[in-house]
Amino acid sequence: MLLAIDVGNTNTVFTVHNGEHFVAEWRLRTDGRRTADEYFAWLNQLMIHEQFGRKLIDGIVIASVAPQTLFNLRGLAKKYFDCEPVVVGEPGVDLGVEVRSEHPAEVGADRIVNTLAGFESYGPNLILVDFGTATTFDVVDQDGAYAGGVIAPGVNLAAEALYQAASALPRISIERPPQVVGVNTVQCMQSGMYWGYIGLIEGICRRINSERGVEMTVIATGGLSPLFAEGSEVIKQADPDLTMRGLVSIFRRNAGRSNGRD
Repeated sequence: MLLAIDVGNTNTVFTVHNGEHFVAEWRLRTDGRRTADEYFAWLNQLMIHEQFGRKLIDGIVIASVAPQTLFNLRGLAKKYFDCEPVVVGEPGVDLGVEVRSEHPAEVGADRIVNTLAGFESYGPNLILVDFGTATTFDVVDQDGAYAGGVIAPGVNLAAEALYQAASALPRISIERPPQVVGVNTVQCMQSGMYWGYIGLIEGICRRINSERGVEMTVIATGGLSPLFAEGSEVIKQADPDLTMRGLVSIFRRNAGRSNGRD
């Protein structure tokens, strides 16, 4: 089985893939100070609960936008799973994606992974909208290359900033309000967050279509993607598992680099 690890700015997602489909998923707050032993103590209890023995894991793949986590995640792989992990962005790792950026090394690992998975799943000419700590728009070219994108503040980040900066406003959950015009403070804030980001998505996607001169297919991913997909006809589909499927694909491309147990 494969353990795929996606380290985001806020949360780290661990999934187990049995060769055909995902059979488990767990989330942990991203913390660069967490040791390999701490990762394993937490992960091992969850694997036992799901009736997975750690010896069933014979491969590990990691994508991280938080470089400070990589040392201890490598330690986790080697010490507790006897695996040399495949790390996205590491020299020699075949990503299957050409990065057409002025500074390819600056493009987040998750954005490259999404590009590969998006092209494999949906074909060319895509806009991949990822709802994470940042809301990112990644453009997949005709041949599957990463063609650039857009970075905006994430919706949860924006909501927290509003709460922190305005003393009279409460902290809210991100939900679709019953109507656009709110009748209380919470509804007003939820409307601004929800319909404001729908407007952001639709406006940016419209401009990308115009700039590229071709109708792009818009796919949303990330935990909030189903919520926002239901509010906009621009988004063709919500695919929360896109990043993890990309990690599985990259692992398969580089399986010879991973030294699992005999």
